[in-house]
Amino acid sequence: MRRGDRLSEIIEIVQDGRLHLARDIAERLEVSVRTIYRDIDTLVASGIPIDGERGVGYMLREPVFLPPMNLSLVELEALHLGMAIVAEAADQELKSASASLTKKIDKVATANGTVPKDWGFGVYPFVQAKIGFEHMPRIRAAIRNKEKLEIDYLSLDNRASSRVAWPLQNVYWGRVWTLTCWCENQSDFRSFRVDRITCCTQTGGYFQDQNGRRLNDYLVRVNAEMKQNAEKG
Repeated sequence: MRRGDRLSEIIEIVQDGRLHLARDIAERLEVSVRTIYRDIDTLVASGIPIDGERGVGYMLREPVFLPPMNLSLVELEALHLGMAIVAEAADQELKSASASLTKKIDKVATANGTVPKDWGFGVYPFVQAKIGFEHMPRIRAAIRNKEKLEIDYLSLDNRASSRVAWPLQNVYWGRVWTLTCWCENQSDFRSFRVDRITCCTQTGGYFQDQNGRRLNDYLVRVNAEMKQNAEKG
């Protein structure tokens, strides 16, 4: 085990609020007690709030800031679903913690840091959030396999529509997921909020990459529009 990994493991062990003897930690990590003493000294010197002493034991007295980490879109989806469940079903203390954690995740994960305050699963009851998440497995599979989807959609002003879409990309914008696709009905690119999709079914058809209808074509258009708007501003 690399030293960095071992240090992380030690933090994981001592953060449960109980005293842990160095020899117990050493046995668990399969290193010497002397090594654990050195590692504890290193962690304390780096600012990790570990209390204790040799022969007595060690424990973490305060929360630890998580190191930077890379999360996949699916991992973000899982985190956000978990927070939505806690916010709906837990006691008030956990609800508050869920709201705080969601804000922290959104702040880090949002691509441009500018998210409308009324967007997202977090502002709806969990039943509404659950509707959006139910479509995620089918959408992800359709993107991978280039399957056409029939989508029933309810706009923000409650207008219902149906269309056949070529799913291209799922994007997380901070509390809300959108599906970028090529819409056969409009013969153009469209983005749909996943939590506003009321029904999503496979058509049995597939699509092939075509010039002007690929994800890269969409991104080129978006970048051009952003550049144009910036020049106007």
